[in-house]
Amino acid sequence: MRISALIKILALIVVLCLWETQAMATDGLITIKSSFGPEDTMKRLEAEVKAKGLTVFAHVDHAAGAAAVGLTLRPTDLLIFGNAKGGTPLMQQAQTAGIDLPLKALVWQDEQGATFLSYNDPAYVAGRHGVGEPANAAIAAMTGALNAIATKATAP
Repeated sequence: MRISALIKILALIVVLCLWETQAMATDGLITIKSSFGPEDTMKRLEAEVKAKGLTVFAHVDHAAGAAAVGLTLRPTDLLIFGNAKGGTPLMQQAQTAGIDLPLKALVWQDEQGATFLSYNDPAYVAGRHGVGEPANAAIAAMTGALNAIATKATAP
């Protein structure tokens, strides 16, 4: 019982730390303004993901895809990454969590030229799928890792 309380307190601390770095949040999406342009933000993001020992599964350049069919789109670049040790505990509780895993981060540019990094809040994903208390440690670890990665990718 005591470990459960400590995990809840840790998760609350992580959420409060994230609160200060959020530029905007909606429906479980955490968005942070970057101090860098889209290309540099993505390079920094990918480097930090790899530095944390995570696997990069895919890189989707939506703007390049749009250009390939004659359409325009401001920079919109998705990185898909993770590791089985982090995501499996969620899927053990609710296999449907696999629709939201592996982790994803989107680097995008708004109409004014500002660059942002957005990602799904792991606690939101867990709640969406009804993941229970046994996965709390994995959720807290994912939350902390994503916050550290996003902060390092976007801050000078």
